[in-house]
Amino acid sequence: MKKIILLAIFLIAQSFYAQNQVAKKPETVIIINNEIATMDQVMKYGNEGYIKSMNKGVSEEKRNELAKKFGDKIGDREFILVVEVFTEQEKIENDKKIKDNALDPKPQVEQKQFLLNINDKAKDFTLKLVDGKEVKLSDLKGKVVLVNFWATWCAPCLQEFYDVPSKILEPFKNDNFVFLAISSGEKETAVAKKVVKLKNDGLNFNFGIDPNNIIWNQYATNAIPKNFLIDQNGIIQYVAVGNAEGNLDKIASEIKKLLSK
Repeated sequence: MKKIILLAIFLIAQSFYAQNQVAKKPETVIIINNEIATMDQVMKYGNEGYIKSMNKGVSEEKRNELAKKFGDKIGDREFILVVEVFTEQEKIENDKKIKDNALDPKPQVEQKQFLLNINDKAKDFTLKLVDGKEVKLSDLKGKVVLVNFWATWCAPCLQEFYDVPSKILEPFKNDNFVFLAISSGEKETAVAKKVVKLKNDGLNFNFGIDPNNIIWNQYATNAIPKNFLIDQNGIIQYVAVGNAEGNLDKIASEIKKLLSK
């Protein structure tokens, strides 16, 4: 009987442990001209100047279309990179445009990324979480807060999420630190559906929704993901855009500095 009890405890513990592990970061499936391709092919097209555009992420409709065509190679957890390439005629025209621009260069207009910057006071907001609870930023005074803007269709956002538990949440789980992941401009139903999949992969965050971009429009513009690190007094101390290599490591370093004050 004792052995049975010990076995039951072991199985329950194993189940609990497994549920709290973060799943391996999904692989990236590359699509070129509606066919699965390799990174070597992408590099080849890039070196030869044939790449027209590269988009990380597709709509659910497009994902379903690809899954129907390619079967198990396209799953719910894979990230999809869609690469468009020029036809021969398009490449000739693009090469000419590049040459003309080189002869008559036009001033580059820098795209604005942030509406609030370092040393600005963070705009207060009330965030509705997917579980129905609400969090007000001003109620978190005295804590270090990392605000992350993301979307269900944004592959770089989702790729970043898989590293958040190990690099951000675990190191500061016993500190006065809060992570808020805010989905921007999406319906609650779409976010809730995605969150179920993410939580099944061990990503248990404070997932919130901003369907009308009310919070987003106070903080930033243009690309996501974007991160705002806010200190204990509600002042923004660090901002970041994109999911570049080492980005979360830098954010973790900045969190550590703030918590040590």
